[in-house]
Amino acid sequence: MKVIDVQNVFLKYPSSKRDTIKGITFDVEEGEIFGFLGPSGAGKSTMQKILTGTLRDYRGSVRIFDMEMRQRTNDYYEKIGVDFEFPNFYGKFTAIDNLNYFASLYSTRATDPLELLERVGLLGDADKKVSSFSKGMKMRLGFIRALLHDPKLLFLDEPTSGLDPSNARILKDMILEQKRKGKTIILTTHNMHDAEELCDRVAFIVDGTIQTMDAPHALRKGGTNTRVIYSYMDHGKEVENICTLSGLADSQEFQRALKAGALTRIHSKEQTLEEVFIELTGRRLQ
Repeated sequence: MKVIDVQNVFLKYPSSKRDTIKGITFDVEEGEIFGFLGPSGAGKSTMQKILTGTLRDYRGSVRIFDMEMRQRTNDYYEKIGVDFEFPNFYGKFTAIDNLNYFASLYSTRATDPLELLERVGLLGDADKKVSSFSKGMKMRLGFIRALLHDPKLLFLDEPTSGLDPSNARILKDMILEQKRKGKTIILTTHNMHDAEELCDRVAFIVDGTIQTMDAPHALRKGGTNTRVIYSYMDHGKEVENICTLSGLADSQEFQRALKAGALTRIHSKEQTLEEVFIELTGRRLQ
C-alpha cells in the first residue's frame, strides 16, 4: 500500500525567480525506508517540508495517507514523527521535562520517555537541563522525541550526524526496529554508508530534480565502472591486474592466465554508492 504518492511536484519560493523543486515524482510503500540523497541546496529539505505539510504552495499532487497535503488537517501530525538535523528544545527544561511536554501534545498514549532515554544512553542525563547537552546528546534526544507517540510515518533528517560510531549504531538499530514494526521512514542524509545500510530505495536529488531512483545495491551493480581485480603466476612471480567487468572477456592477459590455470585470485570491486552518485550527477555530496 502506498503511504506517499508524489506526482509532478514543483515549488518556487516567493523570493526566488526559479523553481526549487522541478517536477519530482515518486511514491513510498508502507514499511519502506526511502532515502533522499543529494548535496546541500539540492532541494532535499524543501521536499521534506512539503511532505510534512509546512509548505503547501506547491504545484502538482502530494498525497500522504490518501490525503492531499494542501488539505491536511492537524490530526496528520498525530501520525508522523519528525527528527530535525538541528532539533529545538526548551533549554531551561530538563530532558525528561521536554519529553513529557511534547508527549502531552498528542492524543495517544506516549511511550515511556525513561525507556527511550535508556535506549539511547541518556537515562543518567534525564534530569539535566538540555542547554547543557552536547550536539550529539541533542541529536539522540531529538530522535526519541520523534518516536514518543508511536507514529506511522517518520521523517529523519541526518539522524546520525555528529554521533560517535557506538551511538550511531544504536540509532540505526532503532530505525531498523521501526521498519520491522511496519513503520514507513523518509531518511534525508549526506551519509552514503547510512543510506546503503538502511534504505530500501534511494533518490538522488540534484538541482531540484530526481536524477535517478533505485535500491542501493541495484545502483551500485548498475555502475559502469565495476572493477575486477585478479592475480596470476608469471615466471614464478604473482602479478596483479585490474580491468572493468565489461572488459574482462576481451582481456588477452586474463584469458591467457585463465587457460593456463595460472589464476591465483579474482574478485570484483563494485562502486560505492557515493561513486555512483558522482558518476551519474557530476556532483559531490558536500
